[in-house]
Amino acid sequence: MKSWNSLDIVDLYRSGGWWREEWEPANLPRLIKGSFAFAVALDRKTNCAVGMGRVISDGVSDAYLQDVVVHPSYRHMGIGCLIVQELVAYCISAHITWIGLIAAPGTEVFYRELGFTEMKGYQPMLLGGRGDDLPR
Repeated sequence: MKSWNSLDIVDLYRSGGWWREEWEPANLPRLIKGSFAFAVALDRKTNCAVGMGRVISDGVSDAYLQDVVVHPSYRHMGIGCLIVQELVAYCISAHITWIGLIAAPGTEVFYRELGFTEMKGYQPMLLGGRGDDLPR
């Protein structure tokens, strides 16, 4: 059950560098509903969303972890690890064991410590873009 404010989710997308101002916050429920899994970490004192992540998948074979972000003032507290671990456990409980992601530069160590490894010989690609709008 949702117990967080949608604008907190927008702020988390902004802090990850993934929110475009022309997007409508009203579309967030559709984004969340279209995800195989969506996890939100709340600060129990303020009831504000301070971290999130999601999985996109067909629910049968492969899953992709994405949009993992923790608000800057809550980083290095283990929140990101818990989010990833919960999402991975959810996939495994659904018998999905091929779980991939594209790590932003500088986050490789974080994901390696959680069991992810580089896919040697594979290259991430983006349709029609140079990736200039991706966070660096």
